[in-house]
Amino acid sequence: MHAHEAGALHAPGYSAAPEWLPWPDDVNALEPGLWPRTVTKDDEGVLTVAGVPVTAIQQEFGTPAYVIDEDDFRARARDFRTAYDAAFADVGGGADVYYAGKAFLCTAVARWVREEGLHLDVCSGGELATALRAGMPGERIGFHGNNKSAAELEAAVAAGVGRIIVDSHTEIDRVSALARDRGVEVGVMVRVTAGVEAHTHEFIATAHEDQKFGFSLSGGEAFAACERIVARPGLRLLGLHSHIGSQIFETSGFELSARRILGLHARVRDELGVAMPEVDLGGGYGIAYTTQHSPLTPTELAEQMAEIVRRECRALELDPPRVSIEPGRAIAGPSTFTLYEVGTVKQVHVDRAATRLYVSVDGGMSDNIRTALYGADYSCTMAGRRSDAHPVVSRVVGRHCESGDVVVRDEYLPADVRPGDLIAVPGTGAYCRAMASQYNHTPRPPVVAVRDGAARVIVRRETIEDLLALDVADA
Repeated sequence: MHAHEAGALHAPGYSAAPEWLPWPDDVNALEPGLWPRTVTKDDEGVLTVAGVPVTAIQQEFGTPAYVIDEDDFRARARDFRTAYDAAFADVGGGADVYYAGKAFLCTAVARWVREEGLHLDVCSGGELATALRAGMPGERIGFHGNNKSAAELEAAVAAGVGRIIVDSHTEIDRVSALARDRGVEVGVMVRVTAGVEAHTHEFIATAHEDQKFGFSLSGGEAFAACERIVARPGLRLLGLHSHIGSQIFETSGFELSARRILGLHARVRDELGVAMPEVDLGGGYGIAYTTQHSPLTPTELAEQMAEIVRRECRALELDPPRVSIEPGRAIAGPSTFTLYEVGTVKQVHVDRAATRLYVSVDGGMSDNIRTALYGADYSCTMAGRRSDAHPVVSRVVGRHCESGDVVVRDEYLPADVRPGDLIAVPGTGAYCRAMASQYNHTPRPPVVAVRDGAARVIVRRETIEDLLALDVADA
């Protein structure tokens, strides 16, 4: 591509479609692997989930709306649990799967996680309260965070959480004081930055040294944290925790991280005389947002992770500890799509040879900040009818007063897309509702769960009254 003083979009020969985006044989067809398991299109081109057409969802619940396939969510949770149970059956103490509450959490989802036999990761007092409200046993909860408040730590100890992942020497002392005051023993894990670079966006890579999480492995801080815990009353050193990032598609980074983490595990055994029973190797497994992405299956991940642990423990002459992993978005993400209604459509000339269709919907960066924040890619489909029009390169944008308010940067939609059409965006179950805002004083959408031909609200839509409720009118 030749340079142009006005930028790449104006260079000769520019195509509005990115190279990775394939030309669709049928613009109405659903891309396999991007949608929840019960999602199909009927003969009229209407998207259905668990037998419920999205036109009925729009009529009853409005748009925008997050639509979660409950059976898909539960199946993904079971897939990870059974895959790791099988792969680690002969590896030390077995394995636990922790659902990441930060991906998306509400009372119903926490209850599904409990019922499917998973553990639950929380990183705030609000997430902890939600887990407890759903009946999640304290011993199946882990509490993360680099700056937990005194009140949050007290709530965690009172709830009997199974492990607090400590992130600073100050926090070690605080948890020890709480344990002493209550006369209990608190299980803690040490968050370790292993110095492993995950191949992901810098904002969601979490194991390199120069960032806020954890104790450095290379600087000796992680071992010093273990020493401090062993010396403090009321604390039980359960093990080490490492998380190298998110949206990861291969296990090579986990192999290096496990080698370093288990090496410290062996050092603690040899020098401090403590045989830690657990290790958490993190997760953050990737999902398919577009045709660019090819995630590993839970079985592939589990078998590869088990072999890594088996091999590294053998080299260190270490009895394999009980392993825990955190699939992150891999459970919640693919289980949900967002349903929008088109408001306006306009054709924009990118240059003299290329155009792009701008399709404005009734949501945007307030319900999905990831495109604006990370440059994340999403796919979409027209969801309310079938079209015989030819495909055109389109950009789905939101209603907010920001030029960066983009939901789907590049996708082929029918040329006759028009106001009133429905657009569905898959892969929005993780970090979309969880990071949603009220930007431009826009009420946040509801979460609608669908199962066995019935739809119900599990998180209601915010109203203008909700927006005004926090204002102190006479201040």
